[in-house]
Amino acid sequence: MRRAVLVIIAVSLMLMGCAHQPQKWDHPTIKRIETGVDPNSWALVPAGQFFMGQFRNLNHLKNIDYDYEIMVTDVTNAQYAQYLNQALAEGKIKVEGNDVKGYYPGEEFTGYRHERKIGPGYYLYYALERPGSRIKFDGKTFTVDQGFENHPVTMVTWFGARGYCQFYGWRLPTEAEWEKAARGTEDFRAYPWGNEITPHHANYDLSNKELRKILGTKHGITTPVGFFNGRKYGDFQTEDAKSPYGLYDMAGNVWQWVADKHERMSDRFMKGGSWMDYDIYLRIWAYNSSLPWNYYINVGFRCVRDVKENPLDTQEKKPGEVEN
Repeated sequence: MRRAVLVIIAVSLMLMGCAHQPQKWDHPTIKRIETGVDPNSWALVPAGQFFMGQFRNLNHLKNIDYDYEIMVTDVTNAQYAQYLNQALAEGKIKVEGNDVKGYYPGEEFTGYRHERKIGPGYYLYYALERPGSRIKFDGKTFTVDQGFENHPVTMVTWFGARGYCQFYGWRLPTEAEWEKAARGTEDFRAYPWGNEITPHHANYDLSNKELRKILGTKHGITTPVGFFNGRKYGDFQTEDAKSPYGLYDMAGNVWQWVADKHERMSDRFMKGGSWMDYDIYLRIWAYNSSLPWNYYINVGFRCVRDVKENPLDTQEKKPGEVEN
């Protein structure tokens, strides 16, 4: 009994900020909604200063001294399924039962009490055939449940997010890169679009009722990437809730894995809040954390890439064509 209680507590902590637990997470098909936002697009974030964190003082003024680009949206189910098919064909991943696994070279272990040893080996990338998994595998090909193609991929671990980015020559954003992309420069705003939030700005706890009607579901769920872009869906008018650099879903919809590994910890961090959370967890400075092999129905990611002096001088692998 004691062990069962500890497991329940651990799960609750890892899903910090969840507003409620839906009764059912499995929606085999839903109504597909087009947002007009291209998930293959990137935005330039120029070098410069920005305020990181919550407090309004110069101690929180940070500087990133290089330009970088970041995905305008989270990685979608269609994009991740395309990657899995490419990576499988090239022998970069393997499928064991309902687990998609990929290689990780390991990391230094310093032996602190709450640190886990992560050596070289194959780790879970994506969890197949679980409630909330939108990608299926028939033994040869990965496909996406109908209607979820342009929703953010979830059920992906930190290892799986990192693996996707690296496969194409990109990387996960650091916390600093993510916050600058969300906030802009020398601004204290709480959310990517400003200081006020309503159900028309993002997919979070208070939006669920209206969004369920639009998507045709009984319970809370992700929305297509870029949904809150000023468009009207039925009777639901959205705000154009992009960040100063034109990024969508930097608050709400899904938490986003970031790259940082903190000293004395094996956890990886995530930013942005999700469809399960109250508005306080959507604020730019809020964060969550979990072990890198864990996966959730409300956690996804996006990638960043370095800006090359000559765009023609690149050896980046290009993703295959994906459905927008």
